[in-house]
Amino acid sequence: MGSTWAIVVAAGSGQRFGRAKQFELLDGRSLIDWSVAASAASCDGVVVVVPPGSTDVALAADIVVPGGATRSESVRAGLAMVPVEAEVVLVHDAARPGASPNLFRAVAAAVRSGATAAVPGLPVADTLKRVAMIDGEQRVLETIDRSTAVAVQTPQGFSAAALRTAHATGGDATDDAGLIERAGGTVVVVPGESSALKVTTADDLAMLVALLSPAARAATQKEQS
Repeated sequence: MGSTWAIVVAAGSGQRFGRAKQFELLDGRSLIDWSVAASAASCDGVVVVVPPGSTDVALAADIVVPGGATRSESVRAGLAMVPVEAEVVLVHDAARPGASPNLFRAVAAAVRSGATAAVPGLPVADTLKRVAMIDGEQRVLETIDRSTAVAVQTPQGFSAAALRTAHATGGDATDDAGLIERAGGTVVVVPGESSALKVTTADDLAMLVALLSPAARAATQKEQS
């Protein structure tokens, strides 16, 4: 059985957060450290992609490389360092430090079961509407059936060969599963985790602190036992 490697993408500038959020502390550890720890606990190797000039940061990863100008370029920089014999590659955003090792394992297992790609998804609770700017104002075009939608998280898992092929074209997408979709690959959804929310603003970080508090973690472990 081929190995499973993780690429932790942490090369963003954090424009919406106001600074490089991947270095923010959560319970005494940076967001990168949380994400690397979950990756290392569930994968055979970990590549971390950081902003240029930050490759000397101390991380418990196998390989640290500088990223590119876009997310897809950063993933390609990490993918180039994954051993050729790897069978499964997981791509994870460092800004989702609450993703558990079990989520990584579930995503990898779905790929090993035959899917080209697997993504964690959560049901959408809010009403969704498609909008557009018309005459200088945002207007609703239609209401989207939320039963057909999920909120997608990371880590996302891929057949290593399929991911390399998808990125060989040099395309860009908001997530790597989008590149697989364009190529006609099968993308399956596994249950996501509420704690795997993406830190985009300071409010998100505060929410995650509450979700990962000792009391909240104890309650989650009790539910899973």
